[in-house]
Amino acid sequence: MRLIVGLGNPDPEYQWTPHNLGFMAVDELANRGSIRVERPEGKALVGRGKLAGEEVLLAKPQTYMNLSGVSVRELLAKYELEPPDLLVMWDEVQLPAGTFKIHPDGSAGSHNGAKSVIGSIGTQQFARLRLGCGPDHPVGSLRDYVLRPMKKAELEVASEMLGHVGDAVEIILTQGLDAAMTKYNRRKPQEPEDEK
Repeated sequence: MRLIVGLGNPDPEYQWTPHNLGFMAVDELANRGSIRVERPEGKALVGRGKLAGEEVLLAKPQTYMNLSGVSVRELLAKYELEPPDLLVMWDEVQLPAGTFKIHPDGSAGSHNGAKSVIGSIGTQQFARLRLGCGPDHPVGSLRDYVLRPMKKAELEVASEMLGHVGDAVEIILTQGLDAAMTKYNRRKPQEPEDEK
């Protein structure tokens, strides 16, 4: 079984903010697998089912972002899973909006939720999917930027990205991380007029 966790904040006021892209990604997967993510367990809302024929446990920690790792650690322990069974999805201001990157391990960067997960489970050796939400213009405070509701155009970009994220996660489950990284970790192709 694979534990797939999306990071976010539980209060309704945060529902449509960039910082909740992890929750939105879980919702995308839940819709695909007809999985109801609503059972309280391990300080999270969880749902168990099948996605692309593989058994998954989808989770949205309800601890607030900075304590997400407490929930991840409890769920791993309860289901007797190890970090290689884990996939965590979070928003990433260092990536342009509408893009995402898959990695097998690595640091948390500046993301407090990711820092909490690494600190709580004691390793960086777990798969992660970083969901781009970087601003296309200078902003005064990145914290304020990720905690404000997205505009309609931003939500449309996010929705399109999350569709691709759903496809990528299905490939991770059925073909492995390397296959998904090969397909999706490419730079966007240049426009024809830019080609030499």
